[in-house]
Amino acid sequence: MTPKFPTPAPSVHSALKTRVADYFDRTEIDIKGNGQLYAKAVFIVAGVLVLYLHLVFFTPAWYLAVPECLLLGLFVAGIGLNIMHDGSHSSFSRHKALNFLASASLECLGGSAFLWKIKHCTIHHSFTNVEGVDDDLDIGNLMRLNEHQTRHRLHRFQHLYVWVLYSLFYVSWIFFSDYNRYFSKHIGSVPIGRMKPTEHIKFWVGKLLNIALYIVIPIVFVGWGKWLIGFPLVTFTTGVATALVFQLAHTVEGPEFPLPNAEANMLPDEFAIHQIATTANFATNSRLVTWLVGGLNFQIEHHLFPGISHVHYPAISKVVRQVCLERDIDYVEHKTFGKAVAAHIRHLHSMGRASAIAAPAHDTSPAEGCISVSAAETT
Repeated sequence: MTPKFPTPAPSVHSALKTRVADYFDRTEIDIKGNGQLYAKAVFIVAGVLVLYLHLVFFTPAWYLAVPECLLLGLFVAGIGLNIMHDGSHSSFSRHKALNFLASASLECLGGSAFLWKIKHCTIHHSFTNVEGVDDDLDIGNLMRLNEHQTRHRLHRFQHLYVWVLYSLFYVSWIFFSDYNRYFSKHIGSVPIGRMKPTEHIKFWVGKLLNIALYIVIPIVFVGWGKWLIGFPLVTFTTGVATALVFQLAHTVEGPEFPLPNAEANMLPDEFAIHQIATTANFATNSRLVTWLVGGLNFQIEHHLFPGISHVHYPAISKVVRQVCLERDIDYVEHKTFGKAVAAHIRHLHSMGRASAIAAPAHDTSPAEGCISVSAAETT
């Protein structure tokens, strides 16, 4: 059974929603995507098409093909981070058809929009960093991501071999994880419920389309040998880029991994505070990083307001920070992308050597290399 959240009145969540709503009322800005987002979407999709067509049907020399494969991998990740992600949260556009198309881009990449919405939009966004519920924390025995998981001797080296696992993330997702969830009818410990016939059709059409686009057609036109080099380059790049962006938000120094009370099955904090406590931002002053990762460096704002398009996160982050200051709530942010990566590696190193004893539920001291905004800074 999934845990529950306490419901204080008034709640921090209600205060945040009121302040953010006031911002959009004052500025008369639509909370969904805008021309800036649509232009970026066109650019990314065009980039994928141009690179794919050139690699498959024009077969450039190896010194061009290798960097093009790496670039294609980044563009594929860009579709997931910038287009599909907003679409899955219905924040890409006011128009349902555009949200559907943006979300369905995952089918073209080999994933399942139906399973993603349950795994990410429902489970992860509701029970972020809750061991045993948030499936993002379950990487089997290969990694130990929090203090509640069993430590094995292999984990002493996880901060070193993690890059191999991340490179396999995309391939594992589309060729193993989705099928496992589809046939087991579970995502981790949570049942996915009955799928409609149309969802079954979309699942299999997406899988077959991906196999045709990324395996069959390339092999026919460039041959086995070149495909065996190009396919790993593309998918490994996509895997590292995608996995790293999501890991920097939750499995770094700073965020907590709270457990529910055993008797009441109640988590310690109300929903909004839970989201802030289990999430970290990174490189929010970098417009380039924000553009490339689809605003997911503003992960706190995303978890509080997933229905708002990522193009508005820099603006509403000021509102969220102010509420955190007033209420003495820690707001964790790693100042640069490099510092966030370092904090992730240090976290993995620590988890690989720490005991399995749970850490205090509310250790609010800021981690090395990050800033922690609280009301104390105003005095």
